[in-house]
Amino acid sequence: MPVRPTPSLPMPLLATQAPAEMPAEPTQARRFSKARSAQHSALGEDYVELISDLLATGGEARPTDIARRLGVAHATAIKTIARLKRDGLVVARPYRGVFLTEPGERLAERVRLRHRVVVDLLVAIGVPAETAEQDAEGIEHHVSDATLAAFEKFLRRQV
Repeated sequence: MPVRPTPSLPMPLLATQAPAEMPAEPTQARRFSKARSAQHSALGEDYVELISDLLATGGEARPTDIARRLGVAHATAIKTIARLKRDGLVVARPYRGVFLTEPGERLAERVRLRHRVVVDLLVAIGVPAETAEQDAEGIEHHVSDATLAAFEKFLRRQV
């Protein structure tokens, strides 16, 4: 029995059609590998971006504040901060919090710019601002540089 669209959730275009052809195995494996890689790096990117924001607005980024803002346990934040230290993105100073290294600052700026482009695109196509902010938190880590450039080109044409 076919699924009927509801007024609030219209059926996607061509949702009932099967794909014409499966992609080649190496192509499909590459696509999934890219997604797994993005998921792995997304966590660190979120931490670095948040640390940058906390430093810019309050002058310090304490593990307790980081954990609360990301909605994770304090121990989880400490573990992730330790990984960021090993990766050379942050330094932690006793009684002074967490600070970004130069590579950490560059990564934070790159992630912040990606986030803004994704939010701006979503708003431009009619997504409410708060929803765009929430959705961008995931999309910003998965979108390729080529797609991001296309988003920017589209946005420039809209102005």
